[in-house]
Amino acid sequence: MSSLKIDYEDLLDVIYETIDQDKYVVALYMIGIWPNLNPDIVARALAAEQTTGTWIRTPMETPEMRKTVGAKVIGVYEIPDHETEVPKETPLRWFIFAIAYPWINFEKDISMIFSTITGNIMAYGKIKLLDIWMPKEYLKLFKGPKYGIDGLRDLLGIHDRPFIVAMIKPCVYYPPDIGAKLAYEAWVGGVDIIKDDELLANQSFNKVEDRVTKFMEALDKAVSETGEKKLYTVNVTSDPPKLFELAEKVQELGANALMVNCISVGLGAFKSLAEDPSIKLPILVHSIDFSGTMYTSPTSGITSTLLLGKLVRIAGADMNIYPAPYGKAPTFIKEKYLRIAKYLRAPMYNIKPTLPCPSGGITQLHVPQIIKDLGIDVGISAGGAIHAHPMGPRAGAKAMRQAIEATLNKIPLEEYAKDKPELKAAIEAYKKGSLAMMLGL
Repeated sequence: MSSLKIDYEDLLDVIYETIDQDKYVVALYMIGIWPNLNPDIVARALAAEQTTGTWIRTPMETPEMRKTVGAKVIGVYEIPDHETEVPKETPLRWFIFAIAYPWINFEKDISMIFSTITGNIMAYGKIKLLDIWMPKEYLKLFKGPKYGIDGLRDLLGIHDRPFIVAMIKPCVYYPPDIGAKLAYEAWVGGVDIIKDDELLANQSFNKVEDRVTKFMEALDKAVSETGEKKLYTVNVTSDPPKLFELAEKVQELGANALMVNCISVGLGAFKSLAEDPSIKLPILVHSIDFSGTMYTSPTSGITSTLLLGKLVRIAGADMNIYPAPYGKAPTFIKEKYLRIAKYLRAPMYNIKPTLPCPSGGITQLHVPQIIKDLGIDVGISAGGAIHAHPMGPRAGAKAMRQAIEATLNKIPLEEYAKDKPELKAAIEAYKKGSLAMMLGL
């Protein structure tokens, strides 16, 4: 009879309570499999594929090796949860797999996290990574944001309202003087943070060294006139090692903030920059670029809340530009937008919170809804609504401040705008909505 005893300790399939939870990162997947397959066998195959195994058991893959560095299946849950019969007519059965990975396999290397947790198995097709649960001991390996929300508030002296973030429009332009003039007008009007557009980094016709010189002159002038501190986030997006070289150059030239298209350059490369002790500047990331190729499918890829929220934060972003469900991206589900903000700001042991900066066709009319949704720990991010204002970018920025003042004082925008010509003009100009205006409706 003893030969028939199942040794559960020798399998890749265990229960959660038996693992040393501090030593594992848990990945949650949604996966569709054919009805004729055993889901528990599929889950074990995925766990083996991403750690010790392959399509066939090899002699050197010992039980001890599986126990030490092998992934463990700790949960298989069907949706809906069939109990009495396996559906035969449906093309796929859908499951949530919970797989625990020993984090010694990748430690704090984001490139290896992706290689392990979203490795070969993602080629299966109908599989989406929903989340990664990380224990406190693992998070201690990451430095996270240098400043975080509180650090940005202290840096800029803003403690009781949202930040205003404005990107230069047109997106790609020359010479740098154009952007510097627009930035100056916006800063004087009330913008706190000017960012380069994600499409302009270090092109030959608009080099970062030229922009830094022009923009910082404009910033100093705006600061002296307003008495307010300002930031200019310089886009240093480039292939490594140029990414790091540009960041060092920008800092040496006197810039006071950086910007990186973090998904395009790779979260691992971005994390290396953010954790570099020689870089002293806050960093704004634009996470919209390229990421849509990874999260928009409902049945494959990586969910936006994990990619744009939790992973961007642990990689070290102080500010994160991500899609808003208003403006020109109304198809982005609001629940996802709110959940990303939660992942960016909720307590996470030693990791400071990242400032959420929803963006994409945001106007002054969206301010009440944004503050209702996210409170004041937010960067209200607008480009066109400031630079296309009928009275110019200074008035566009002023109108954004007025919209914030009205909202915080619980006064409807139209009422507050009666003696505020800048806000009144913005309401009249943008009342159709940014998507309708973009489509010429």
